[in-house]
Amino acid sequence: MPDEIIPTPLAGDALELAKLRAGLSAGLTVEQSARLSGTDEATLTADAAAYSAEMSAANPVPQAPRVGGPRGTDVTGGAGTVAAGVAAYRQRAGLDENGQKPPVAPRTGDGRNPFRETTYRLENR
Repeated sequence: MPDEIIPTPLAGDALELAKLRAGLSAGLTVEQSARLSGTDEATLTADAAAYSAEMSAANPVPQAPRVGGPRGTDVTGGAGTVAAGVAAYRQRAGLDENGQKPPVAPRTGDGRNPFRETTYRLENR
């Protein structure tokens, strides 16, 4: 008969470290890993896998709540695509299809300030 390999029982800090390793590899937290039972690596790994499967089946993760409350009319108005949002922004900002503002007509006049007043005189002392 071949010699069977009997696992060495762990104790103390080595047992706590083995529990932590088995629990974290199974996706458990540190607190959940401390609750594992067993005295060798194989039983701890099996217990961690069973505990993890039990926790995920019994307590499914709830869906995260949405933030921001009700959506505005520009988002839920039926045109909820990115292209529609781009078109609405361009229309509000006065941009053309290339995203540029239309060219401004050059100013006419002689280049002087039209609000300049020339009705006063400096006093000479």
